[in-house]
Amino acid sequence: MSKRLNLPTRSLGAETGIPDVAELSSWIAVHKGKALDLTRFRILQSLVPQRQYGIGTPCAGGRFLRDRIGASLTGLTGDRVTEDPEVNTGILAADARAVAEEMPGAWCALPAPDGLGIVDDYFHDPDEWSDALCGVYRTILRSMRDSGIAGNVLICEKAGNEEIASLTGKKVLFFQPDLDRTSLAILLEYQKEVVVGRNQLAMVFDLADEYSFRNLCIVDPDPESIGLALAHLDTDQLNVGGYCTADCEDYWKNLAGSATYERPR
Repeated sequence: MSKRLNLPTRSLGAETGIPDVAELSSWIAVHKGKALDLTRFRILQSLVPQRQYGIGTPCAGGRFLRDRIGASLTGLTGDRVTEDPEVNTGILAADARAVAEEMPGAWCALPAPDGLGIVDDYFHDPDEWSDALCGVYRTILRSMRDSGIAGNVLICEKAGNEEIASLTGKKVLFFQPDLDRTSLAILLEYQKEVVVGRNQLAMVFDLADEYSFRNLCIVDPDPESIGLALAHLDTDQLNVGGYCTADCEDYWKNLAGSATYERPR
């Protein structure tokens, strides 16, 4: 006999593609009277299949919001910081309000500070530059949460101590898609929930004696990876995560299916 488990599902963001003219025109007609642009279309459109397939913790947005953040910053010349940076959170707060109205309880994914690709040409000191950029991000994240979203996923290229220590919290989750052992150790040091791919579970449990965590999110799991995780964790410590980069309707459908696990008694 086996026991069926239905694990919680969460989104870590979705890189929604550029729509064709007909799709965009149809969407604008449905949302007539609202302030819209192409980026907000992509943000809200990323929620549609998540709602359709019942993703438990939906999350709009993704790395494609890099340009949105860059356009909100002052003190930049191109991709270089040339003055003390500040941020106008107006459009990002409006994005967050639109997400909260579309799906109450949803999160919003953004590129982490290291994913903006901004070069320091002003501070000439890595610690001062990191402090300034993290200060800007704290303002952004607070503004978006105040506008109604439940929290933020920060998609990082390579986890760094300064960013993680400064920004992580109950409503901010760092996620590194291409995770290595060094970055995983940094994430485990600061976060009580850690996100890993199914092929990275061995690293997690190898480090478990050095670091403690409350919850584990497996991205794109298969039955073998879920079984391995449950050999180490209680059921309520485990959830299933997804980060869509293409063909999102099928992606979220398949992810929802992967959350059902037949556990041998």
